[in-house]
Amino acid sequence: MEKLPCILLVDDDPVNNFLNQHLLEKLAVADQLLVAQNGQEAFTLLQQHYSEAEEAYPALILLDINMPIMNGFEFLQAYQQLPLAQQQALVIVMLTTSMQPQEIARAQQLHVTDFLSKPLTREKIDTVLQTHFHYSLP
Repeated sequence: MEKLPCILLVDDDPVNNFLNQHLLEKLAVADQLLVAQNGQEAFTLLQQHYSEAEEAYPALILLDINMPIMNGFEFLQAYQQLPLAQQQALVIVMLTTSMQPQEIARAQQLHVTDFLSKPLTREKIDTVLQTHFHYSLP
């Protein structure tokens, strides 16, 4: 199976991060898995990995909305300041417990590619892979 070069999980909940990381590792969907506790850490990781090597740059970001320091919307606003080539190199999926219409509308304005409700499951990962990367889990 083809793998994504890198996935970035962004969530302030250590239990969610642990479970999501375990699921993604078990499914073997990425060569590398990065985890950030908030939008600021995620933005820093993006900048570091973009300058290092294309293979290490995340193809997919699973982004929570409500986090301390820099929330998901603030991250998306900062993300829009990145060079266009860097923005186009990845898919951002909001992974949230809140599917409120106003939050979805705001996220769409900030170029979120897709929305998933927590918890992350094999089926949800498979849908993201099929929809945005044109392959599916075995």
